[in-house]
Amino acid sequence: MVADDLGEDVAKRTAQQMVVYYRRPAGQSQFSVLLDLDRPSSRFSPLIEWARERLSERLGVERLAERAGMSTRNFTRVFAVETGMTPAKAVERLRLEVAREQVENGAGSIEQVAMHTGFGGAERMRRAFVRRFGQPPQSLRRTALLTRPHDR
Repeated sequence: MVADDLGEDVAKRTAQQMVVYYRRPAGQSQFSVLLDLDRPSSRFSPLIEWARERLSERLGVERLAERAGMSTRNFTRVFAVETGMTPAKAVERLRLEVAREQVENGAGSIEQVAMHTGFGGAERMRRAFVRRFGQPPQSLRRTALLTRPHDR
């Protein structure tokens, strides 16, 4: 409604300030990285959605560029200008957001989450979590379990 009345930019800023979802595709949860990368005029929105659905696969810059129909060099340059980050950083952030949600929801073991989200192993995912969130996945899971309302 905000987007219809005041425009996409205002809707996005409002969602970020209120810590709510800006836009949620039917049946799918939305991750904060999508707010950062997904702009209504972005030519990369479909590519980002495509990548999010394939996180367990290899998503190198060459594959992303091919999917976008661009040369690798041009894709890397244009993607960075438009999104503010490199394609590799964007894929890592997508993986981290999905992995964090799965870790906090208790969706499988840490190793299973790492494999499902394309980290290849728990140790690689742990290092990425510490870099991005300041703590390993096990700590985030414990905190989520402690703060989750318990059924009585």
